[in-house]
Amino acid sequence: MKTFRIILITLLTSFAVGVQAQKKDAIVLAKSSGYVMPRTLLQVDTNSQEETMRWPGTNNEWIKDSCWAESVPVAEHIERFFPNTLFDTELMTLLANSPDVKTSFEDYVPLGWVLAEEEKETVLHCYLRMPSDVLTHLWVASEEACLVDRVTGTQYRIRRTEPECTRKHLCMKAPKGEVLDLRVFFPPLPDTVDDVTIFGVPVWRLVGNNVKLKHRAHGVFNAYDTIPRLRQPRLLHEHLSENAPYDKQNWNTWRVYTDPHLIRPLDDYTMAAWLTPEATYLAMAVEQNWTTEYFGFEPGTMLLDEYGRQYHLREVQGLPLEQIFFMEGNAGDYFAFMLVFDPMPLDVGSFSYIEPDGEPFSAWGANWHGTTKDNLNVQTLRTNQSLFRYLPRQVVK
Repeated sequence: MKTFRIILITLLTSFAVGVQAQKKDAIVLAKSSGYVMPRTLLQVDTNSQEETMRWPGTNNEWIKDSCWAESVPVAEHIERFFPNTLFDTELMTLLANSPDVKTSFEDYVPLGWVLAEEEKETVLHCYLRMPSDVLTHLWVASEEACLVDRVTGTQYRIRRTEPECTRKHLCMKAPKGEVLDLRVFFPPLPDTVDDVTIFGVPVWRLVGNNVKLKHRAHGVFNAYDTIPRLRQPRLLHEHLSENAPYDKQNWNTWRVYTDPHLIRPLDDYTMAAWLTPEATYLAMAVEQNWTTEYFGFEPGTMLLDEYGRQYHLREVQGLPLEQIFFMEGNAGDYFAFMLVFDPMPLDVGSFSYIEPDGEPFSAWGANWHGTTKDNLNVQTLRTNQSLFRYLPRQVVK
């Protein structure tokens, strides 16, 4: 939040995952909010027209070993596991045939995961839609992979992968478009474990990610919150220094606000949520680095829950939605934005917060790159409400 991000939502930015474990007696412990990545580094055989994709950017070039998987588990009935996502074949077909969609959805690779108890083991299912006829240099896991109990610090280390590719680059051939189910096996977790951190599975962005185990979570919120009352910023100047209509490319025309809801020092993007029947309120912590600093939001910002449902941004309390603006205060202030989204049902366990990329603009330090915060646990965010109490500024000279 230190620099402005213009918001322009597309389905390609992120998607939510509602997954069931594949085995009959499996118990789902956690579900991912997945993401997509571009289909890159393609080579086409001129004779057979067979496509080969080399998986990019896992930073394991120092490991020379690779393996060829003769068979790879396939995720059956994937549309049921990942409704309304790019894993959904019916949805992809509709999008591909839509005159309003300018992007080929085959150009993106969806990924998602689910953690489950299966046959006295803990299994991490890593889902990936096959982007080509042949896929090479895919990194699944090594001896670094583990689950860590966040209460006791106990480490549950990797046992094996399926197909077996531990500490090797995986190469495989499968029908293009088929969804693969790559698996990482760990020891069983005791019933007392309800909060873990996952390490060592970088392609699925599990490199120190905290995960609440759903069926073991304590203190479930089963009633709606009351509407939060945070202090709203006030307009200080209609324009920074030039009395002219708003122009994104001219910061002298941007509005200046001040007197936001001050809070205790928190890391940027620390969040708290309030669920009400009318709306979902999301407070977001901001660190002020300069006396006058600029920010901005667009209506395309949204939340995407584990079932694929979208919750669109309605307003940012006290601030404009479609304009860049300045916030004036003290360097060293910490304050909160309050974002208001569509109402969210109480059965949602986790969601993703999505700020997609936008168009560039002219300003010092301009940043229009989007941000995605995956797998935000609703219970944790509701517990965080106490972090956002108003804390008046105290200055010692």
